[in-house]
Amino acid sequence: MTSSERSDDVSMEELWCLTETAGAEPVCTLLQTRDKPDPHSFLGGGKVAELKELIENEECDLAVFDNELSPSQARVLEEALGVRVLDRTGLILDIFAQRAHTREGILQVELAQYRYLLPRLTGMWTHLKRQAGTSAPIGTRGPGETQLETDRRHIRRRIQKLAEELEQVRRVRGTQRKQREKNSMPVVALVGYTNAGKSTLLNTLTGDSIQTGDRLFDTLDTTTRKLSLDEAGQVLLSDTVGFIRKLPHELVDAFKATLEELTYADLLLHVIDISNPDWETQARIVEELIVRLGAAQTPCIRVYNKCDAYFGRLPSGEDEVCISARTGEGTKTLLYAIGQKLGNDLTRVRLHLPYDKTSLLDPLRREANVLDLQYLDDCVSVLAVVRPDLRARLRPYEVEADG
Repeated sequence: MTSSERSDDVSMEELWCLTETAGAEPVCTLLQTRDKPDPHSFLGGGKVAELKELIENEECDLAVFDNELSPSQARVLEEALGVRVLDRTGLILDIFAQRAHTREGILQVELAQYRYLLPRLTGMWTHLKRQAGTSAPIGTRGPGETQLETDRRHIRRRIQKLAEELEQVRRVRGTQRKQREKNSMPVVALVGYTNAGKSTLLNTLTGDSIQTGDRLFDTLDTTTRKLSLDEAGQVLLSDTVGFIRKLPHELVDAFKATLEELTYADLLLHVIDISNPDWETQARIVEELIVRLGAAQTPCIRVYNKCDAYFGRLPSGEDEVCISARTGEGTKTLLYAIGQKLGNDLTRVRLHLPYDKTSLLDPLRREANVLDLQYLDDCVSVLAVVRPDLRARLRPYEVEADG
């Protein structure tokens, strides 16, 4: 096995949690030590026999593998073990199918499931083939079509339709993105390993009440909320699906309409569960996926979460903040760090708006951080922190720059 495919105690513990998350009750684990998987049955013959004995002794009806199995390996194992076989990819897809609630999320998961299912159809329909041939009943000879071929055509059509619908979602996102850019509203995206505490952090920073839980993949559907900063005005804070080791290619491809938002974000907050003994590996996996998604050049702050449950030496350095999203500890420091990252091109200005120009207050409230507003006899006096493009539009009314 390659290093990226190799299972160890940590990944098996994660697989155990994934199995529980999916609604099954795991009872035991088995590790195989060999240089590379058996191309025929993934496991060696001795391990297959050992696993079959375990299954019979524990009266199991499902075997879950930590690696992705080829369609032929899955069929061989099901025949040898006498139970249903599921690999890590299939398990994660099942969890996603349970958790997706929005129209977009459901479309993305369904597309990933069909792409995963298509090459695995052969083994599912071997007992139902109805190919016409020389011994076929009268009236069935000729072109004919197997149930397998019918299903393949149906799934390919469905994949095409889902891809078209998601392309429409992508176009809508593009329109929304252009509107945000027009409104000069910076976007801050939360990224991180699953269960790192991204949704809890979003709730803490924005005062929202998005449902959270101590479960893998508790958040699937992207959530975006406004966040007010002291100097940088308002930003959009966006929560994204959690990453995980061996994240299925089908999911990354299907969720591109969502995940590509990372490449358009002004800032990434990489949330890391520092209380997890494997946090360094988890952080590396997230950073590799960020690169894979094309967001490597996006500015990023590492946010070490759950520091209240960590008793070692806390990291400290540039673009690093230690917090507890649960208690709120360190969040003021984080807000300041976000403002510093986004505020390099901000300017504090004093404006005097004539009363026949008070319509300009709307873009000011929407796109800037209004620090002071006074209604004087002949004008409205406004002190605001603005971006260069907005300042250019308001320059005729600028009377003084403060600080």
